[in-house]
Amino acid sequence: MTEKLDTALSSDVTEVRAQKLKLLREQIGDVYPAHFHRTITNGELAAKYEGLEPDAVTEDVVTVAGRVFSSRNSGMFMDIRDAEAKIQIFSHKDTTPEEARALLPMVDIGDIIGVTGVVRRTKRGELTINAQEITMLTKALLPMPEKWHGLSDIELRYRKRHLDILTNEDSKLRFQQRARIISGIRRFMEENGFMEVETPMLHSVYGGATAEPFKTHHNTLKLDMYLRIAPELFLKRTLVSGLADKVFEVNRNFRNEGVSTRHNPEFTMMECYWAYADYEDIMDLVERLFSSLAMSIHGSTDVTFGDKTLSFAGPFKRVPMPDAVKEVTGIDFLAIKTDEEARAAAKAAGFEIEKDWTWGECLAFIFEEKVEATLIQPSHVTHFPKDISPFAKEVPGEPRLVERFETYCNAWEVGNAFSELNDPEEQRRRMEEQLEQAHARGEKEKQLDDDFLDAIDQGMPPAGGLGIGVDRLVMLLTNAPSIRDVILFPARRKAD
Repeated sequence: MTEKLDTALSSDVTEVRAQKLKLLREQIGDVYPAHFHRTITNGELAAKYEGLEPDAVTEDVVTVAGRVFSSRNSGMFMDIRDAEAKIQIFSHKDTTPEEARALLPMVDIGDIIGVTGVVRRTKRGELTINAQEITMLTKALLPMPEKWHGLSDIELRYRKRHLDILTNEDSKLRFQQRARIISGIRRFMEENGFMEVETPMLHSVYGGATAEPFKTHHNTLKLDMYLRIAPELFLKRTLVSGLADKVFEVNRNFRNEGVSTRHNPEFTMMECYWAYADYEDIMDLVERLFSSLAMSIHGSTDVTFGDKTLSFAGPFKRVPMPDAVKEVTGIDFLAIKTDEEARAAAKAAGFEIEKDWTWGECLAFIFEEKVEATLIQPSHVTHFPKDISPFAKEVPGEPRLVERFETYCNAWEVGNAFSELNDPEEQRRRMEEQLEQAHARGEKEKQLDDDFLDAIDQGMPPAGGLGIGVDRLVMLLTNAPSIRDVILFPARRKAD
């Protein structure tokens, strides 16, 4: 095999691999075998032999597998990695048969091999397999990027995520942590009595939030449909059904809008509804959920994000939106009675306000402009304007405000919750008003969800509802500067 190799190979790296593949097919036949069974993973091996002394050789024969990440002394020493850990492979004439050693010149960085051999630890303390058999499991036709030290091009990392994870341990760890966070959310919700349900991703009427939808078409039904922007209205119908008093869903939402470091048109939400609870019960639930996730990932409720330390130990700060705006700007919206007065006060303070904005829209705009950036530690902002909250119950004694809160951290909104409106007549009135506003904005396809309104007429119990942006929460818990760093395969423009 070696003689043929010496005469056949060209100087092009990719062509060399293709030629090696051809030679391997001639010599050993199947280079991508379907059947190979390892007896132990690299991580299990490291744990089992953690106490093995330097220069010790066992009589234990194991079979491992992994991708070749380094090769030294013409393949005498190789490091292979599986999803868990690295192990060193030692191939020497004193321990490795000639047939196995003959394969070594054909092995490149990035190939996947299987190895059977004896476990030992070197004098330098490296856990090692003395190879007795080497099996080619996958010949890689492309070389590892940049000498397998990782991708420096940010856009290439997003476009070729498989290479990013393959060569970047930080990226690999982040996505492993993401999986643990999502499973942790599910476990926490189930332990608190919530039933996980699944609701449609395709909606004939889009609703549950204000956003531009993605549109598609159902050929069989001959019906235009929309990728869901929120599962809210279906989850509330589940409450009406009496299936469970506590329901939740973790799944994708789609909003055909902008992209930023905190926004992606396809994103993951956890949304839940809790019958016979209110928004204060939900606040407590959020605090316990966030602190439990921080503990599971970091062993502490203190989490480092950039140059900040975020404390997820409850209780979080709670502040009504009008109070937060007054504290930062001096404008007392509760003392302002009309929309005209609200617009005048905002303009006097130097804000550019649209001529038809309501009292609540002015309050919310100033909050976003001046207050959000100050909310670094986890905080609940409560008492939102009813103008921008069509599904929440009024605050007793203040009909302009509703029992709604948003949870902020690092100046980002990560959660949104209501004491849910369940008065069917008031719900219909608000949704009709919201529809008029949408049509005025040019959203001509927006419709009333009559199926939802029919369900509410049947009677929905009082409830607290919550939506959590899972991607942003993962960002905070894994110190990720961009939402694209926590989404495995974010949508990208086609490469030039």
